[in-house]
Amino acid sequence: MAGIGSRLRPHTLTVPKPLVPVAGKPIVQRLAEDIAKVVNEPLENIAFVVGPSQQFFGPDVQEHLLAVAEKLGAKGSIHVQSEALGTAHAIFQAEQLLSGNVIIAFADTLFRADFKLDASADGTVWVKEVEDPRAFGVVQLDADGIIEDFVEKPDNPKSNLAIIGIYYFKDGDAVKREIKHLLDNKIMEKGEYQLTNVLDSLKDNGAKFIPGKVIEWWDCGNKNATVNTNQRVLANATEILVSSSMKSTNSQIIEPCYIGKNVQLINAKVGPYVSIGDNTIIEDSVIENTIIQTESHIQNADITNSMIGNKVHYDGSANEISIGDYSTQKIG
Repeated sequence: MAGIGSRLRPHTLTVPKPLVPVAGKPIVQRLAEDIAKVVNEPLENIAFVVGPSQQFFGPDVQEHLLAVAEKLGAKGSIHVQSEALGTAHAIFQAEQLLSGNVIIAFADTLFRADFKLDASADGTVWVKEVEDPRAFGVVQLDADGIIEDFVEKPDNPKSNLAIIGIYYFKDGDAVKREIKHLLDNKIMEKGEYQLTNVLDSLKDNGAKFIPGKVIEWWDCGNKNATVNTNQRVLANATEILVSSSMKSTNSQIIEPCYIGKNVQLINAKVGPYVSIGDNTIIEDSVIENTIIQTESHIQNADITNSMIGNKVHYDGSANEISIGDYSTQKIG
């Protein structure tokens, strides 16, 4: 999670992308919880690899991340990638934890799956069938369902199984050795050390990787994708997502929605697919398919497909907006 999240700005100017909330929980927390369900056994350690910016990854953020691990019964640790030198280089920052059963995940994607991890396999690559594989890295399978090739953005794809960025390795020590080989010999692609080279080397040395097919794969790369992910998470939620401390006056809630603590709805129509953070006030407004974070005040609005940050005061009628933290905007 060491990237700067430039495609999700302005929301990542003050908050690192993995901590942007989707249906009331940070993206990275939902990802860790989803992985825990697929693994179906206790997690011992969760290592968070972050970037060097103290603006993004200072003590408060690190404390939040360690709490995410603790809630899942694991010991959390923070590791800093001081320079953007690729995915394999980022993973190597947590080298002391690359031993035994290891899962590696990139924290800008969520998924829904009904398979359980086969811990006896050498490795598993999470994949999703897509209509046009040319924009993705894909896996090709042999007749026995074993991955025989990893192909990045193929012009003439032989497979529609896109790699979603989550991997299981039975032998974390082997992963560590292969990454160290890349670093020691400066084996780079486009100026970076890539995990795909590690996968190829392990496969060439006899490791057999199988696909873990997910039902849905949700991206959080930009505003529209994150709003859509919020919609899909809410649509598949099984828990109650409306706080008992929410106060509603002459208002209507159309499920599914997430509504946090001490939210006030006044002459408002909210939903479907709306997430509202703690202590936010919505009045004289119609909101649907939108993420609104904490301590904001929305008035006279009729919006959809929008993201509004923390401590925002918005008074207006634009149909679609994207406003970062600590902003004030009045239209009309």
